[in-house]
Amino acid sequence: MELSDAALLVTAGLAAGTVNAVAGGGSLITFPTLIAVGLPPVPANVTNSVSVFPGYVASVAGSRRDLPRGRALWALLPTTVVGTVVGCLLLLATPARAFELVVPFLVLGATAVLAFQDPLRRLVGHPADLAPRRRTVTVQAMVAVGAVYGGYFGAALGVMLVAGLALVLDATLARVSAIKNVLSAVVGLTTLVIFAAFGPVNWAGVAVVAPATLVGGYAGARLVRRLPPVVLKTLIVVFGAVIGFYLLYRAFR
Repeated sequence: MELSDAALLVTAGLAAGTVNAVAGGGSLITFPTLIAVGLPPVPANVTNSVSVFPGYVASVAGSRRDLPRGRALWALLPTTVVGTVVGCLLLLATPARAFELVVPFLVLGATAVLAFQDPLRRLVGHPADLAPRRRTVTVQAMVAVGAVYGGYFGAALGVMLVAGLALVLDATLARVSAIKNVLSAVVGLTTLVIFAAFGPVNWAGVAVVAPATLVGGYAGARLVRRLPPVVLKTLIVVFGAVIGFYLLYRAFR
């Protein structure tokens, strides 16, 4: 790897770690950069999934004060692991083209859910008014869908998780973002284990990108705690829209 390639990957890793902590979608920075330095698409995707994991861990550390107390969060982790395994197996066993056509609409749909959160809450009911069983099942279903997506591709996973969880959890956006960070870290750890064993990982790329995402992830999580809710929501919606339309352009060009 040339020095210029390494510098480009470090810059991309810092930016991706920060973006993932704030809104999600940092993989759309590191993934094209890995392709730009010479990796084919599938190895670039696998290498990217492994590389961004430290950034998710740093985001958890930076947002730990906003995490909920009790066992509710722990109950989501098995669903996250199982969904991620399914997504990873889909990536390794199926053609990517069909999913590439679906991904942009998933991202744009999640962004729209977050953007129109209040009208949708009036339509489906405020989380505080939902029956505990219904709320639990809904949250688990949303986490499962997000985890499958995260195992397969992962870009904008944070946008999808925040949009879904904010609709069904009676919590501040900062707390929802903190939960998103934990779930993203679990997705990242699961993909790391599977792809390290079965995927075409470029470990030189991981060695350059991963430390940079660690620094960016912690900085981004600290930034989230300082942002007013309306600013944070606006940033996530803007990130999601840009990412969704970019993926749509790439899928149909």
